[in-house]
Amino acid sequence: MSMNDADLAAHLADVAGKILIQVRDSGMFEGKSLGKAGDQTANQFLVHALKQQRPEDGLLSEESKDTDERLSKSTVWIVDPVDGTREYGEARTDWAVHVGIAVDGVPVTGAVALPGLDMVLRSDQPVEVPPAPETLRMVVSRTRPASEATQVAEKLGAELVPMGSAGAKAMSIIRGEADIYLHSGGQYEWDSCAPAAVAIGHGLHASRIDGSPLVYNQSDTYLPDLLICRKEHAQRILAEVAALA
Repeated sequence: MSMNDADLAAHLADVAGKILIQVRDSGMFEGKSLGKAGDQTANQFLVHALKQQRPEDGLLSEESKDTDERLSKSTVWIVDPVDGTREYGEARTDWAVHVGIAVDGVPVTGAVALPGLDMVLRSDQPVEVPPAPETLRMVVSRTRPASEATQVAEKLGAELVPMGSAGAKAMSIIRGEADIYLHSGGQYEWDSCAPAAVAIGHGLHASRIDGSPLVYNQSDTYLPDLLICRKEHAQRILAEVAALA
């Protein structure tokens, strides 16, 4: 079965999402054990499939022990089998499966599945991003909105939209449910690689909150902050963030 990278990323994200829904619908698990079972089952599928289909490429997954092997590779697959475990467990729609590809550190290709909505958004097949409304909307964590985000939202007169996973938040801009995703509360490479690739593929701005580029496949996978928004809003948001420093 030979597929290009974008098709493979989308296929894997889609199948992993369907596996996760089957695990949840089985009724065998609940609470934290459901999240754990889902994570492990989806991760096993993704890791085995990638080792089979792309044995030469590097691999970084939230749910697998990391090694230095990927650091010498130009092409690295960066996956998060369940982004938003709590939302997955609660059978909400704001959880995601991330399958991203970084080439020389740049997030070039990716797919984000939103299995609760039966949808996969991909970097290579952009859909039309709806125009922004007069009052901008900023997606923030359901449980712990970052202070920078709430302060910038206030400056912009933007309304806050609480939402679960990072992937769901990033995709909400493409889907016309929000306009800005500003995150500063700590994340790792797997939280943002696929969402950033998909956002960039849709012509959106994606960077660190100081405006510097997102760089992946680092020895330290901590990548704590992220801005995804429409390009026309980026400079103002970055200026507001800088003014908080």
